[in-house]
Amino acid sequence: MQVLTTSLDGVRLLEPVVHGDARGFFLESFRVDALAAAGIAESFVQDNHSRSRQGVVRGMHFQPGQAKLVRCARGAIFDVVVDIRVGSPSFGRWEGYELNDQSHHQLYVPNGFAHGFCVLSEVADVIYKVSEYYDPAAEGGFRFDDPDVAIRWPLDASAMIVSARDSSAATLARLTPSLPFRQQ
Repeated sequence: MQVLTTSLDGVRLLEPVVHGDARGFFLESFRVDALAAAGIAESFVQDNHSRSRQGVVRGMHFQPGQAKLVRCARGAIFDVVVDIRVGSPSFGRWEGYELNDQSHHQLYVPNGFAHGFCVLSEVADVIYKVSEYYDPAAEGGFRFDDPDVAIRWPLDASAMIVSARDSSAATLARLTPSLPFRQQ
Protein backbone atom coordinates (compact mmCIF):
# COMPACT_ATOMS: atom_id res chain seq x y z
CA MET A 1 0.00 0.00 0.00
CA GLN A 2 1.19 3.49 -0.80
CA VAL A 3 0.49 6.58 1.33
CA LEU A 4 -0.52 9.53 -0.85
CA THR A 5 0.06 13.16 0.10
CA THR A 6 -2.41 15.08 2.27
CA SER A 7 -1.93 18.46 3.89
CA LEU A 8 -3.77 17.82 7.18
CA ASP A 9 -1.56 16.37 9.91
CA GLY A 10 -2.53 12.77 10.67
CA VAL A 11 -4.88 12.25 7.72
CA ARG A 12 -3.74 9.47 5.38
CA LEU A 13 -4.95 8.69 1.86
CA LEU A 14 -4.06 5.07 1.12
CA GLU A 15 -3.66 3.45 -2.28
CA PRO A 16 -3.72 -0.35 -2.14
CA VAL A 17 -1.95 -2.63 -4.58
CA VAL A 18 -4.65 -3.96 -6.91
CA HIS A 19 -4.08 -7.23 -8.75
CA GLY A 20 -6.42 -7.34 -11.73
CA ASP A 21 -7.00 -9.26 -14.90
CA ALA A 22 -9.90 -10.19 -17.19
CA ARG A 23 -11.62 -12.01 -14.28
CA GLY A 24 -11.71 -8.98 -11.98
CA PHE A 25 -9.41 -7.86 -9.18
CA PHE A 26 -8.00 -8.70 -5.77
CA LEU A 27 -6.72 -6.31 -3.11
CA GLU A 28 -6.02 -6.29 0.59
CA SER A 29 -8.44 -3.76 2.11
CA PHE A 30 -7.17 -4.20 5.67
CA ARG A 31 -3.78 -5.32 6.88
CA VAL A 32 -2.52 -4.30 10.32
CA ASP A 33 1.21 -4.29 9.53
CA ALA A 34 0.74 -2.22 6.35
CA LEU A 35 -1.37 0.31 8.26
CA ALA A 36 1.25 0.49 11.03
CA ALA A 37 3.92 1.17 8.38
CA ALA A 38 1.69 4.03 7.15
CA GLY A 39 1.57 5.49 10.68
CA ILE A 40 -1.86 4.11 11.61
CA ALA A 41 -1.77 2.12 14.85
CA GLU A 42 -5.50 2.05 15.62
CA SER A 43 -7.28 -1.02 16.89
CA PHE A 44 -10.52 -1.03 14.94
CA VAL A 45 -13.52 -2.48 16.83
CA GLN A 46 -16.49 -2.07 14.50
CA ASP A 47 -17.25 -2.14 10.77
CA ASN A 48 -20.06 0.01 9.36
CA HIS A 49 -21.69 -0.11 5.93
CA SER A 50 -23.95 2.59 4.50
CA ARG A 51 -25.70 2.68 1.15
CA SER A 52 -26.86 6.00 -0.23
CA ARG A 53 -28.24 7.28 -3.49
CA GLN A 54 -26.83 10.03 -5.68
CA GLY A 55 -26.86 13.46 -4.08
CA VAL A 56 -26.99 12.24 -0.47
CA VAL A 57 -24.75 14.23 1.86
CA ARG A 58 -23.83 12.78 5.25
CA GLY A 59 -21.85 14.88 7.72
CA MET A 60 -20.04 16.55 9.22
CA HIS A 61 -19.85 13.97 12.04
CA PHE A 62 -17.42 13.17 14.84
CA GLN A 63 -17.18 11.16 18.06
CA PRO A 64 -14.44 11.72 20.66
CA GLY A 65 -11.86 8.94 20.62
CA GLN A 66 -13.05 7.54 17.31
CA ALA A 67 -10.84 7.23 14.23
CA LYS A 68 -12.17 5.88 10.92
CA LEU A 69 -10.80 4.00 7.93
CA VAL A 70 -13.18 4.75 5.04
CA ARG A 71 -13.56 3.22 1.58
CA CYS A 72 -16.18 3.24 -1.13
CA ALA A 73 -16.78 -0.36 -2.24
CA ARG A 74 -19.43 0.52 -4.82
CA GLY A 75 -19.84 3.75 -6.76
CA ALA A 76 -18.13 7.04 -5.96
CA ILE A 77 -18.18 9.60 -3.16
CA PHE A 78 -16.53 12.91 -2.40
CA ASP A 79 -15.14 12.27 1.10
CA VAL A 80 -14.33 15.24 3.36
CA VAL A 81 -12.36 15.66 6.60
CA VAL A 82 -12.18 18.81 8.72
CA ASP A 83 -9.62 19.44 11.47
CA ILE A 84 -11.57 20.21 14.66
CA ARG A 85 -8.64 20.05 17.10
CA VAL A 86 -8.78 23.32 19.04
CA GLY A 87 -5.36 24.97 18.89
CA SER A 88 -4.30 23.18 15.72
CA PRO A 89 -2.73 25.43 13.07
CA SER A 90 -5.14 23.85 10.57
CA PHE A 91 -8.26 24.10 12.77
CA GLY A 92 -11.37 24.42 10.60
CA ARG A 93 -9.50 23.53 7.41
CA TRP A 94 -10.91 20.80 5.17
CA GLU A 95 -9.70 18.41 2.51
CA GLY A 96 -11.79 16.34 0.11
CA TYR A 97 -10.96 13.23 -1.89
CA GLU A 98 -12.88 11.13 -4.35
CA LEU A 99 -13.14 7.56 -3.12
CA ASN A 100 -14.54 5.07 -5.61
CA ASP A 101 -14.70 1.44 -6.68
CA GLN A 102 -12.10 2.01 -9.42
CA SER A 103 -9.09 3.43 -7.53
CA HIS A 104 -9.98 1.64 -4.26
CA HIS A 105 -8.34 4.42 -2.23
CA GLN A 106 -9.07 4.51 1.49
CA LEU A 107 -9.05 7.50 3.82
CA TYR A 108 -7.82 7.35 7.39
CA VAL A 109 -9.66 9.93 9.51
CA PRO A 110 -7.91 10.37 12.88
CA ASN A 111 -9.59 11.28 16.15
CA GLY A 112 -10.05 15.06 16.19
CA PHE A 113 -11.41 15.33 12.66
CA ALA A 114 -14.99 15.59 11.46
CA HIS A 115 -16.01 13.41 8.53
CA GLY A 116 -18.66 13.55 5.83
CA PHE A 117 -19.30 12.64 2.22
CA CYS A 118 -21.60 13.18 -0.73
CA VAL A 119 -22.56 10.53 -3.26
CA LEU A 120 -21.45 11.20 -6.83
CA SER A 121 -22.66 7.96 -8.46
CA GLU A 122 -26.17 6.56 -8.82
CA VAL A 123 -25.63 4.59 -5.61
CA ALA A 124 -22.66 4.19 -3.26
CA ASP A 125 -21.73 1.65 -0.62
CA VAL A 126 -19.41 3.16 1.97
CA ILE A 127 -17.66 0.77 4.33
CA TYR A 128 -15.66 2.05 7.25
CA LYS A 129 -13.89 0.74 10.30
CA VAL A 130 -14.02 2.67 13.57
CA SER A 131 -11.70 2.55 16.57
CA GLU A 132 -14.41 3.11 19.19
CA TYR A 133 -17.92 1.70 19.36
CA TYR A 134 -20.67 4.02 18.22
CA ASP A 135 -22.06 5.99 21.18
CA PRO A 136 -25.12 8.13 20.40
CA ALA A 137 -24.55 10.14 23.60
CA ALA A 138 -21.03 11.11 22.49
CA GLU A 139 -21.52 11.75 18.77
CA GLY A 140 -21.51 15.27 17.40
CA GLY A 141 -21.55 17.19 14.20
CA PHE A 142 -21.69 20.57 12.54
CA ARG A 143 -23.37 21.89 9.41
CA PHE A 144 -22.20 20.41 6.11
CA ASP A 145 -22.61 23.88 4.59
CA ASP A 146 -21.00 25.90 7.40
CA PRO A 147 -20.01 29.16 5.65
CA ASP A 148 -16.86 29.58 7.76
CA VAL A 149 -15.55 26.12 6.88
CA ALA A 150 -16.66 26.61 3.24
CA ILE A 151 -16.44 23.05 1.96
CA ARG A 152 -16.66 23.08 -1.83
CA TRP A 153 -19.01 20.19 -2.40
CA PRO A 154 -18.96 19.02 -6.04
CA LEU A 155 -22.76 19.02 -6.29
CA ASP A 156 -25.15 21.90 -6.76
CA ALA A 157 -27.05 22.66 -3.55
CA SER A 158 -30.34 21.85 -5.28
CA ALA A 159 -29.09 18.29 -5.96
CA MET A 160 -28.10 17.59 -2.34
CA ILE A 161 -30.22 15.33 -0.14
CA VAL A 162 -29.49 16.05 3.51
CA SER A 163 -31.07 14.71 6.70
CA ALA A 164 -32.95 17.10 8.98
CA ARG A 165 -30.33 16.48 11.67
CA ASP A 166 -27.40 17.40 9.41
CA SER A 167 -29.10 20.44 7.87
CA SER A 168 -30.04 21.87 11.28
CA ALA A 169 -26.70 21.21 13.02
CA ALA A 170 -24.81 24.07 14.65
CA THR A 171 -21.84 25.78 13.01
CA LEU A 172 -18.30 24.79 13.95
CA ALA A 173 -17.75 28.22 15.55
CA ARG A 174 -20.73 27.66 17.84
CA LEU A 175 -19.41 24.23 18.87
CA THR A 176 -15.77 25.25 19.34
CA PRO A 177 -15.93 26.16 23.06
CA SER A 178 -17.29 22.70 23.90
CA LEU A 179 -15.15 20.61 21.52
CA PRO A 180 -13.21 17.90 23.40
CA PHE A 181 -10.36 17.80 20.86
CA ARG A 182 -7.10 19.64 21.52
CA GLN A 183 -3.94 19.91 19.42
CA GLN A 184 -1.22 17.73 20.93
